[in-house]
Amino acid sequence: MLIGAVAVVLGLPLIAVTGLTAVVFLDSSAKAVASDGGAGLQGVPQEFREWILKADAACPEPEMTPALLASQLWAESQFKTSRAEATSYAGALGPAQFMPETWATWGRDADGNGVNSPWDIGDAVTAQGRMMCSLLGQAKRSGYAGDPRALALAGYNAGWGAVERYGGVPPRSFAGGQTYDYVHSILAEMPRFEGPGTLQVSGSGAGPDALRRAATRLGTPYSWGGGEPDGPSTGFCDGVNGYLNGSCSASHTVGFDCSSLVQYSYWPTTKLPRTAAEQYGATSDRAVSRNDLQPGDLLFWSHGSSSSIYHVAMYAGDGKVLHAPRTGKNVEIVPLATAMPERDYHGATRP
Repeated sequence: MLIGAVAVVLGLPLIAVTGLTAVVFLDSSAKAVASDGGAGLQGVPQEFREWILKADAACPEPEMTPALLASQLWAESQFKTSRAEATSYAGALGPAQFMPETWATWGRDADGNGVNSPWDIGDAVTAQGRMMCSLLGQAKRSGYAGDPRALALAGYNAGWGAVERYGGVPPRSFAGGQTYDYVHSILAEMPRFEGPGTLQVSGSGAGPDALRRAATRLGTPYSWGGGEPDGPSTGFCDGVNGYLNGSCSASHTVGFDCSSLVQYSYWPTTKLPRTAAEQYGATSDRAVSRNDLQPGDLLFWSHGSSSSIYHVAMYAGDGKVLHAPRTGKNVEIVPLATAMPERDYHGATRP
């Protein structure tokens, strides 16, 4: 591992230090992760997922991917966030392992809680993304041979001065092989974090735009009563809904239910009401046949009539829907025919 003394001796700007381990392997002891991926990402703790996707979306460099950021976070901290577990002996802090002087350059209050901190997941991951995006651009402009991702990772770990010194990723002889192993382990572990690809939506207008916004929430947990126009939130239990394994899961799960996801996706261009039944009532005058569905159309299921609508989903094209299905599941894309019981399909509308 690189330490401050090594960087000083070599005259390198110490950018970030891997505080925990250089070569890492996923195992069953890792904290709970999202299981079914989506948006090109899987296998990450849910509290990291939104921020990884945002950091990736903010970077114009095509080499940046959610899996690259996730694999790097795993190498840096194994997604740990406590001060006891995510403070390195060299003084690197938080899940993205920033040195204080480097944090002063890249850190921002990304989560809007009034604190700019390398310990806040949102702040740390967005700073990691900005720094990696800058390094990717620098790597491509440098003219050095090799994978720009490898060059950027080396710059993140050892400082760009080390990359300049060697005209590429430093060899194993540099710093005991710490940077070399860091780069190679991250690139080797990336496939573990590569989930189903981001939904590709063509066209413009309210429906396609809403579907694109909904797709950014793939993998977000279902939370009965949770979700609002601004994003996911904790929900509640009503005596019947919101429970998992006998306990009220919704009260501590940040996510969406089926109708809040739809409301969020269309807001503020189209301000749909909150519940599935209300959304059907607000759009039923614009019914769409199953043969004429377009991206973003709303699909409804009921227990027999329009007065008993219980579920809403968005048409995602190619015979599939995007929806928040039920407690214990995440926002997903599934075939229309199997999203809910076929006998309960009530019809579709176009907001």
